[in-house]
Amino acid sequence: MKIQFMAAAALMAALGFATTSCGNRQNASESTQQTVSTALSIDDLLARADALIDQTVTIEGICTHACKHGATKIFLMGSDDTKTMRVEAGPLGSFDTKCINAIVTVTGTLKEDRIDEAYLQNWEAKLKTQTEKAHGDSEAGCDSEKKARGETANTPEARIADFRAKIAERKATDGKDYLSFYHVEASAYDIAE
Repeated sequence: MKIQFMAAAALMAALGFATTSCGNRQNASESTQQTVSTALSIDDLLARADALIDQTVTIEGICTHACKHGATKIFLMGSDDTKTMRVEAGPLGSFDTKCINAIVTVTGTLKEDRIDEAYLQNWEAKLKTQTEKAHGDSEAGCDSEKKARGETANTPEARIADFRAKIAERKATDGKDYLSFYHVEASAYDIAE
């Protein structure tokens, strides 16, 4: 009798598990839809970035570019091309090139990139020793990266001078002697169908 009861309980548990598993698939889909609907727009993320540094965020935007060097970075655009966020694949390795021109939802950690005088001096030293790693198709750097930072200069030297001017302006207005730029290190992403 005890064995029959245990067998019946095991059968019920198995049936319950199977039903729950099927139900969980549907709930997982619903959960994904909830995540998508609660994802921050790129505009919202940029507006709140200072408060979200080193936190897990979920964002959604149109992928305008994937890095040509193995798709280790993508750029997501918000309401216009002045609102762009760089997303690094990090532990994912790389992104699928199907991301380009698609709506992509990314979950990851928001990171701050600071440009200060020490950063600029290090950049200048690398330029002098010709050890600066090239990004993009020209000496001016990756156009998508420059657009995300609001840069317009066309040579590394002009970019450095532009950053120095912007740092001086920020120090005069906000008392901060650095510029803050942000990127997301992805832990998961989804391409809208």
